[in-house]
Amino acid sequence: MKQQRKGPSVQTAVVAMGGHAFMQPGEPGTHEEHERNARRICARLMTLVERKYNLVITHGNGPQVGNLLLREEQTRASLSETPLDVLVAQTEGSLGYYLQQAMLNELRQSGIRRYVVTVVTQVLVDPDDPAFQAPSKPVGPFLSREEAERRRDAHGWIIKEDAGRGWRRLVPSPKPLKIVQRSMVREAAVSGHIVIAAGGGGVPIHKAANGDYVGVEAVIDKDLTSSVLATDVGADLLIILTAVDRAYLSYNTPQQSPLGAVTLSECARHIAEGHFPPGSMGPKVEAIHGFLERGGRRGLITSADKLDAALDGGAGTHFVGRI
Repeated sequence: MKQQRKGPSVQTAVVAMGGHAFMQPGEPGTHEEHERNARRICARLMTLVERKYNLVITHGNGPQVGNLLLREEQTRASLSETPLDVLVAQTEGSLGYYLQQAMLNELRQSGIRRYVVTVVTQVLVDPDDPAFQAPSKPVGPFLSREEAERRRDAHGWIIKEDAGRGWRRLVPSPKPLKIVQRSMVREAAVSGHIVIAAGGGGVPIHKAANGDYVGVEAVIDKDLTSSVLATDVGADLLIILTAVDRAYLSYNTPQQSPLGAVTLSECARHIAEGHFPPGSMGPKVEAIHGFLERGGRRGLITSADKLDAALDGGAGTHFVGRI
């Protein structure tokens, strides 16, 4: 077996991917599909292992939390409800397990001796964040207007029609401030272990008046949490994997143009000009911009199947910080 590589000369990469990485279009999200897709994405991530990076992996959990909330709806009459922060923690564990096992099997097949650990990650948010006054993130199943209004009146929900498919609950999406387990993640990664952390943006918590940590009924954008985590662990490279091969200006318009290499100042200008919508590429570009602003060296947006080429400069959008 090849020994794991460690030491200060080794670069650290944080790789963020969405919860849909575990589910291909049209798939209902069975256990077998999660296993197969986790193995597929880990096979792609092996290029970073082979290039000797220390590696931290983050992931989304939107479809999976949605399924858990649907189960909550279907068992409401017989089982007690589970708070949203606990559901996020559950998906951190289950999706982390899929990735952990898949990556261990890829490492074994390649004869590389590195270990993999999943961290249920708590993320501090500000209880005075404006997001708590204006919930904007839809969660859970689609409901009829009548049922959604009944839940609103009974439970104090904020509701909104979503994409013409029905009504959904809206929850706050506050900005992440600090990763509680950041030192553990950094030390494990620098030691050569592969760390899976901040699943679904991490479990949102705040500090009560007595100093206790308290879970929050909210969800955090996983790309923004990945950005903070990349800073906290001293990463050299933040990679965000998407469904498209790179970022584009004027996406899906006749003026669409691909972005290759982007400086920090160019990135800020593109954001100000509104090229990246908040529901799609916006949080991803904002996450990389924040990482570079805080001293990060490089960012990369690309698709999983283009990752190997992108690392060699042949694909993706490359962001560089201050020189």
